[in-house]
Amino acid sequence: MKRTLLGAALTALLLSGSAAFAAQNNGGLQIYWIDVEGGASTLFVAPTGESLLFDTGNPGNGDRDAKRIFAAAKKAGLSRIDHVVISHWHGDHVGGMEALSKMIPLGKFYDHGDGVEAADKARHDNYVSIAGSNRKILKAGDMIALGPVQFRVMVSEGPVIANAINGGAANPLCTNAPQMSPGGPENIRMVSLAANYGTFKFASLADLDWSREMELVCPINKLGAINLYTINRHGSLDDSGAPALLGAVKPQVVVINNGPRKGLGQKDDRAAPINAATATPYERNSYLRLVKTPGNEGIWQIHRSMLDTDPAHNTAPDMIANMEQEGDQGFGLSAVVTADGKFTISNDRNGFSKNYVSH
Repeated sequence: MKRTLLGAALTALLLSGSAAFAAQNNGGLQIYWIDVEGGASTLFVAPTGESLLFDTGNPGNGDRDAKRIFAAAKKAGLSRIDHVVISHWHGDHVGGMEALSKMIPLGKFYDHGDGVEAADKARHDNYVSIAGSNRKILKAGDMIALGPVQFRVMVSEGPVIANAINGGAANPLCTNAPQMSPGGPENIRMVSLAANYGTFKFASLADLDWSREMELVCPINKLGAINLYTINRHGSLDDSGAPALLGAVKPQVVVINNGPRKGLGQKDDRAAPINAATATPYERNSYLRLVKTPGNEGIWQIHRSMLDTDPAHNTAPDMIANMEQEGDQGFGLSAVVTADGKFTISNDRNGFSKNYVSH
């Protein structure tokens, strides 16, 4: 009985300590990864109250994704979204824009420009109509400031950013690194972002492909070291997640904004290096590749993969927002960050949270 009571007391103490840590972070940067079922959408709210939305999820399905983004904005206490950045013109990234624009006021709009494939032209044109005179076409190196939170454009159309950030330097992993042929046009053109808040460093490269990743980190790692990283292509690393990038930026914590049957769990068999005879071998399983990345302290998933349900190929259940297939409740993940580098990630489904310290 004494041991049980002691265990309960220790549990309560740990929980209260976690709650206190989160409370101390209430004035910091807030990040919300929204479940758009294998689309992409992340909402940032700066200590000033200014907000930035990176991508708007899928269209259709009763405006499900727009409604989920709107709910996250309300949860964050927003009456408008100040900045909307669209990474590229694929439907799972820009598709929710029209419906969202009817639910909440949207301020400024940012994108990679008017290069567009025929299949994406209607979405592009609709976005341009909504953005109107509030639109800005980004180029690498541009900044979007939300008070003390600085977003920097690493890639947009091309070329990649000229100067290294976050202490980036020569990258020895480029020697004998596997090289891939360029992906589709939109996976090369897209906007990719890095963000800094005090000592905290974040990045999301959206669906950026392997060839562009290599431009970003070889021969110089221009992204530097990253504390919190939303992994490319929803965790489907069939033509992204180059080891030379992951090993150089050493993401301390990774968030996978995947769907139950999209992203994480797809096989990497399509990623055949064009220099296969001389390239250094690498881990083909996407999840294991992330786990084996130097410096990794945690992986969080929006969905348990139904493409590969092996527990060894998914993170711990407490760190997965949605455990079932389609039709779930659309739970998300969130983070609160302080300027001194402390950050806490929380799971909406079960309230589980974990604290990290940037290094």
